[in-house]
Amino acid sequence: MIRVLLVDDQPLIRSGFRALLDLEDDIEVVAEGGDGEEGVALAREHLPDVALIDIQMPVADGIEATRRIAADPALAGVHVVILTNYGFDEYVFSALRAGAAGFLVKDIVPEDFLHAVRVAARGDALLAPSITRKLISRYVAQPLPAGAGTGLEELTGREREAVALVARGLSNDQIADHMVISPMTAKTHVNRAMAKLRARDRAQLVVLAYESGLVTPRGSGQVE
Repeated sequence: MIRVLLVDDQPLIRSGFRALLDLEDDIEVVAEGGDGEEGVALAREHLPDVALIDIQMPVADGIEATRRIAADPALAGVHVVILTNYGFDEYVFSALRAGAAGFLVKDIVPEDFLHAVRVAARGDALLAPSITRKLISRYVAQPLPAGAGTGLEELTGREREAVALVARGLSNDQIADHMVISPMTAKTHVNRAMAKLRARDRAQLVVLAYESGLVTPRGSGQVE
């Protein structure tokens, strides 16, 4: 059973999402909240698998709520998915850096919404290749932050290659084909890299890959 927390300051939006989720045999809505502060408290109380959090809310917005959840070791199993009306924007970008596993636009079709919840519950990032390219492009005009590259020295050559491919939007199966290894080995490389870089999920790996200089703005990996 996938346990879901809904956090949105618009009751009608919450009701719509809940109505969809309640129809599924493998999904249970465990709680609802109307602001980020309440959302964090409910996450700590119910320990959901997926927290669907609106990005713009009173008291504490979705970015702050995401940051608090990501910083709490007790909530390591909570996968935050940001809800937005506007598609990929700077708010979503900030939320991904804060630790969100991905984002959904509120006008998503029901089938894709339910699929996204299941993807997030598995621990996979909700980042299609097109979104990954947009994410990376945000860095083009920005200088690399202080400390860029920190942690990369801990990665093996194969782990660095896997991270670069994740940053290009490839799935584990696609990484396996590219590296001529099994999907399980590809998953192992990615998971070990996430652990060494202290990334919560693949979304943060994308951010770290560019911040470290491992991936160029064009999206090609600089792999040793």
